[in-house]
Amino acid sequence: MADPATYRPRPGEIPTSPGVYRFRDPHGRVVYVGKAKNLRQRLSSYFQDVANLHHRTQQMVTTASSVEWTVVGTEVEALALEYSWIKEYDPRFNVKYRDDKSYPYLAVTMGDEIPRAQVMRGTKRRGTRYFGPYGHAWAIRETLDLLLRVFPVRTCSSGVYRRAQQSGRPCLLGYIDKCAAPCVGRISPEDHQALASDLCDFMAGDTGRFVRRLERQMAEAAAAMEYEQAARLRDDLAALRRVTEKNAVVLSDDTDADVFALVGDDLEAAVQVFHVRGGRIRGQRGWVVEKVEDVTDAELVEHLLQQVYGAVEDAVDPDVPSAQARAAARDAVPREVLVPVLPPDLTEVTAWLRGLRGSQVDVRVPQRGDKRELAETVRKNAEQALALHRTRRAGDLTTRSQALAEIQDALGLDEAPLRIECYDVSHTQGSYQSASMVVFEDGLPRKGEYRTFSVRGPDGDGAADDTAAMHEVITRRFRRYLADQHAHPAMSGEVPAGEVPGDGVPADDGPDAAEPARRRFAYPPNLVVVDGGPPQVAAAARALAELGVTDVALCGLAKRLEEVWVPGDDHPVILQRASQGLYLLQRVRDEAHRFAIAQHRRRRSKGMTASVLDGVPGLGPARQQALLAEFGSVKRLRSATVEEIAQVKGVGPHTAQAVVEALAAGAAS
Repeated sequence: MADPATYRPRPGEIPTSPGVYRFRDPHGRVVYVGKAKNLRQRLSSYFQDVANLHHRTQQMVTTASSVEWTVVGTEVEALALEYSWIKEYDPRFNVKYRDDKSYPYLAVTMGDEIPRAQVMRGTKRRGTRYFGPYGHAWAIRETLDLLLRVFPVRTCSSGVYRRAQQSGRPCLLGYIDKCAAPCVGRISPEDHQALASDLCDFMAGDTGRFVRRLERQMAEAAAAMEYEQAARLRDDLAALRRVTEKNAVVLSDDTDADVFALVGDDLEAAVQVFHVRGGRIRGQRGWVVEKVEDVTDAELVEHLLQQVYGAVEDAVDPDVPSAQARAAARDAVPREVLVPVLPPDLTEVTAWLRGLRGSQVDVRVPQRGDKRELAETVRKNAEQALALHRTRRAGDLTTRSQALAEIQDALGLDEAPLRIECYDVSHTQGSYQSASMVVFEDGLPRKGEYRTFSVRGPDGDGAADDTAAMHEVITRRFRRYLADQHAHPAMSGEVPAGEVPGDGVPADDGPDAAEPARRRFAYPPNLVVVDGGPPQVAAAARALAELGVTDVALCGLAKRLEEVWVPGDDHPVILQRASQGLYLLQRVRDEAHRFAIAQHRRRRSKGMTASVLDGVPGLGPARQQALLAEFGSVKRLRSATVEEIAQVKGVGPHTAQAVVEALAAGAAS
């Protein structure tokens, strides 16, 4: 634990301008990011008598060992930069929004030449318009199936689309008129873009225009006695009305709003948001917020708005026409944002949202009428979500703490191993040797920190056995960590751009040369676990000793009897079969095993695929990749003619003939 007085800046050094500040721990890892209208006033509040601070703030300032700041021009810039850095560094003491599922969206890839409508989860992509979120993927598919009658846009994958282009025949959806079949030229790319744009407009709430258009076309067909066409239009109209009626009208048709609710206590809170578009609830989403920093409800609402709307700018593709970009922003940021309590920096938050949307945004607390009633409904949903979360998590928090305490006692550690790294090696009779590093923090997997290694060995042909492979992997991981410390003694968690000798893993350049991004191996573990018994433990211990790493605990977990081995002991540590500590070690070991096998299979599959084409004269990696991208697999490539192969960009007739001969020889052998 550090004394805040040891790294307290002199008052005169801190500017009075608005800006963003970062606290770092002794390893250089960013543990907290905050913004301030006046940096001097805000930072001074952290360096008062520690006894007067909130207990979570006490923990943060004693965990940190340095503080730094960046001055910006306006408070709106500070708000945006704070969000960017929280997203980049994932600081452990900032408010964390945890959700137990990834919500599906209806996504239309307007950035593509031939847009595709599909179900998407996870990070939003540039140039794609999103509608939702929906509670279930089947709800999107049901909605999309109805809409394809009127807006028959492409829904197939890239592989299916390319095969249809090559064969000249559309897929089943093209034959049943649920796809306009741009793959075979039934519709031009420009007209298909317009069709996809109409689908987006309908999903964004502009339903009346399309209903009126179908009614007019149906009447015209009936008047011309084209009764079959009129019947099809009638069915299309019924499909649109069913989609419109799926969500009950809760507000007037011109209402576009996001309604937020917040319910919680000093430790955690449940957040719910209803997305209302065109007066209808188009989606619902919820989070559980862990209050790892001392924040008021107003500050929590500000962080929440950053969380929900901060990704809008990232998802807007600068190459997409501005009208489409503005439409995507309007889908994400509505005209009204209804919150339970106003954020403390209302003017700055409103200006930030207005900049994202490109037009006026009103952030307010609903006081009366239908919007107040809807806000109360959202609040009740938040109450139920918090009650369910507490029921599920009560035992989980207890067992995780118990597991870490049991491991600490069994291994004689000075403190609980809050960060555990586990390593495993996978191969097939010595070929495609791969290793994994998985990370658990506070007893939970931290998948963003997982890493894989391709084991090279002294000659580049792989290690002699599993112990040599384990020695290499541990050496490479901690050599990288020590190189980080040497390169940046003040910020030992940062890595210079380029490649560290002996590791072979290039470092990623950050968004700013003066502020590199979080690095691959920037944070050391409290405990290293290796999959195996005494030989693997001895190899890992030898690697740590050769590097001079003495502050990291080490153990191994043998599969056969689930024995825990520590370096230098002739007898294992035996944990009770039903103990939470053993269960946690087993989870860590099994996750490392799973991850190592997955990496090994990827390398083996890639190697076996490439080896068929490796001996073809004039066919390098780029042309191999082009051929596989065009034909989809070696099997389809083997059935292709010389003329078809020669049509691939970069592959001439002579190379195509060599490919056919090589594949024929491979099949014969």
